Amino acid sequence: MSAPAPSPLAIVDAEPLPRQDEVLTGPALAFVAELHRRFAPRRAELLARRGERRAEIARTSTLDFLPDTAQVREGDWKVAPAPAALNDRRVEITGPTDRKMTINALNSGAKVWLADFEDASAPTWENVVLGQLNLIDAYERRIDFTDSRTGKAYALRPAEELATVVMRPRGWHLQERHLRFEGGPASGSLVDFGLYFFHNAQRLIDLGKGPYFYLPKTESHLEARLWNDIFVFAQDYVGIPQGTVRATVLIETITAAYEMDEILFELKDHAAGLNAGRWDYLFSIVKNFRDGGEKFVLPDRNAVTMTAPFMRAYTELLVRTCHKRGAHAIGGMAAFIPSRKDAEVNKVAFEKVKADKDREAGDGFDGSWVAHPDLVPIAMASFDAVLGEKPNQKDRLREDVSVAPGELIAIDSLDAKPTYEGLVNAVQVGIRYIEAWLRGLGAVGIFGLMEDAATAEISRSQIWQWINAGVVFENGRQATAELTREIAAQELAALRTEVGEEAFASGKWQQAHDLLLQVALDADYADFLTLPAYDQLTG
Repeated sequence: MSAPAPSPLAIVDAEPLPRQDEVLTGPALAFVAELHRRFAPRRAELLARRGERRAEIARTSTLDFLPDTAQVREGDWKVAPAPAALNDRRVEITGPTDRKMTINALNSGAKVWLADFEDASAPTWENVVLGQLNLIDAYERRIDFTDSRTGKAYALRPAEELATVVMRPRGWHLQERHLRFEGGPASGSLVDFGLYFFHNAQRLIDLGKGPYFYLPKTESHLEARLWNDIFVFAQDYVGIPQGTVRATVLIETITAAYEMDEILFELKDHAAGLNAGRWDYLFSIVKNFRDGGEKFVLPDRNAVTMTAPFMRAYTELLVRTCHKRGAHAIGGMAAFIPSRKDAEVNKVAFEKVKADKDREAGDGFDGSWVAHPDLVPIAMASFDAVLGEKPNQKDRLREDVSVAPGELIAIDSLDAKPTYEGLVNAVQVGIRYIEAWLRGLGAVGIFGLMEDAATAEISRSQIWQWINAGVVFENGRQATAELTREIAAQELAALRTEVGEEAFASGKWQQAHDLLLQVALDADYADFLTLPAYDQLTG
């Protein structure tokens, strides 16, 4: 008698975790394996297509709306109406799915919590598996947490006061090395989506909500089509009605900005809206137009606000597109972390947050993101002032907006230039963030801001771009690999003093320094920092 065939999805190189069997059940793994069998080949094709499109942009240094899909942009169609739980999204809080954050985010007073398995979560096996467990426990109302340092206890508020969860799986490019499918690493996207959907789709329906998702790093409508096909299959597989899944797509790549109509159309029955980010969007511009010469050189990241002409074109086009199609338009992140010691710093920062959220509400957005619970009331007041009792302003069609293709990439419309201080900041933030990420932390407070992987991506990309463009700073120094190494060495020495010898030795500081220089200085630009970083991630 022959031996039974091995499972097509195997757990490898992973230390057992407490209660992991509640997540990694046989039926759940069988579902994830079936997702891979059906959809992994298309994922691979679409990742290859990204490279082809990037080569095309390198040849032409331009982008345009797609001629082959003009009928979609010109057509009269709308996405499915929003479910009640997603109709009012005026404030959304973001963060990873560790136990404390899960409770705090659900209790925050925000309408939505973006439960993040992507940029705000370093993908250690513990974060991947226990993050899923924390969400199951939250839906079952058996989650609590006691801070071992302070003794403070955390528990959920009544169900009617909790935020609606919209879960963000990893992007298509990321792998999960602890699960292997037919000999190769599994897709991080399919693992995150599959485990969450399998365990929670019916639980969420029973709670009057549903399995809702944010889709990151989407680069084309064909990638949205793949997600839609996955949703259709998954709903049939577990026996829930079609259209129960809802997805909000992050328009955080420059190519996706030219396909917003098409992305919504592909997800039509499952679309909930689009979101406008900043750091990943700027990172995508650098990545795609890195051969485009001086006209595409970005200034310091903090000098590129959402009021920059090319960013304003992007956000206004997003609002118009969403509202024309009956979808929610969700604005960007307020990343400030309130100080417990400096009231004056808070006052100035809160005024900036208010101005930013006032602008978004005034421009027609239906909601916006914050990174800290203390910012929820500020953002809420901005949207309350515009919305009143209305759940959203999708009736505001913004027919006054007209965006030409060139306006989305008019980087040279900015007056700001790269500065030496900006180079120093990019090195400082890059090392600090990567060090924390390598220790398993994806959301990190740095210089008063909550940073995630998108921060490190734009930081290292700007260093790469400035060096390759031969930028000369206001102090007469030129951006070079040698100058960057000099700044990085000074920063590493300063960190050794700042954190102390013991913490420096037990941390990942040298490793982070080396990895930042690798991805910032190599002649071959790495598509994503998190790919080489994942090879060095322990756990």
